[in-house]
Amino acid sequence: MTQVRDRRGLETADDVTSEVPDFPEATDGFRRELTAHCYRMTGSIHDAEDLVQETYLRAWRAYAAFEGRSSVRTWLYRIATNVCLTALEGKDRRPLPTGLGAPASDPGEAVIESAEVSWLEPAPDPLLAAEATDPATIVAQRESIRLAFVAALQHLPARQRAVLILRDVLRWKASEVAQALESSEAAVNSALQRAHAQLAKANVTQDSVDTDLDAAQQVLLDRYVKAFWEKDISAIVSMLTRDAVWEMPPFTGWYLGAHNIGRLIDTQCPGGQHDMPMVTTRANGQPAFGLYMRQADGTFEPFHLQVLTLDGTRVSHVAAFFDPALFATFGLPASLPADYGRET
Repeated sequence: MTQVRDRRGLETADDVTSEVPDFPEATDGFRRELTAHCYRMTGSIHDAEDLVQETYLRAWRAYAAFEGRSSVRTWLYRIATNVCLTALEGKDRRPLPTGLGAPASDPGEAVIESAEVSWLEPAPDPLLAAEATDPATIVAQRESIRLAFVAALQHLPARQRAVLILRDVLRWKASEVAQALESSEAAVNSALQRAHAQLAKANVTQDSVDTDLDAAQQVLLDRYVKAFWEKDISAIVSMLTRDAVWEMPPFTGWYLGAHNIGRLIDTQCPGGQHDMPMVTTRANGQPAFGLYMRQADGTFEPFHLQVLTLDGTRVSHVAAFFDPALFATFGLPASLPADYGRET
């Protein structure tokens, strides 16, 4: 016979009627949106999953004392936010190469890898899917996990980050944020003002990117995949905006302009024609591709994961993450057979 706990923390048999739902029933429905919350805070999907586990552990231990003065959802967000703040103490932010402060790189120079930087990570869409029912909340949560927005959040001190997310993404009142962070409303409003100023410098807002692809954009993505398969540099360049940005952590350089990006791919990418198939996925609410590289035996192994930002029917930004472990995180194949793409 299963045991649950009532509001007083007393064990009761599962056939005893109680007005208080058991812990899984009350909390399991918030797991994905809490993962998104912890991802915004940390910039790491792996850290986010660990911190959600810690959140649920703390919540389970405290559930018997939960008095219902707020909703379970609000209560869980308070716990998750403070779990994240504790985890972020003494840690460096997670940037993309453009956030390191160096000027754009020359595509003719050797690329430099840095294992000392904890880089921003992309996140698979299914792990961040909003489970809220209010349309405005769903839109705000979906747009707030865009890669550029999460990257901009990493430039904020952790508490400012928390305030901005709780106020602008979750639409909490200043008084609710102050209570969650054990602060004052004045301090919360001041932190939010400073956070807005920092994001304004980065020229990033939650609604700066469209969330849905139209037919013309889908055609663009199909052409993009074909261009890499053929290693057609002219075609790739033609699909980029004039001031497009290409960056590829853990390499510290970043590249500005369609023609510079074309030179980079032409001269520094080891693959040739029919060496680079792509498999479609989604990351941070954006189109993404796992790019594979042909090996000596003809098969294809993971090379990098590209996350694309579109500006109309052009690509304005590509973040190419050179971390083969991401392929498993995104549910992409561990390898592709030698005959893959022959009809592409």
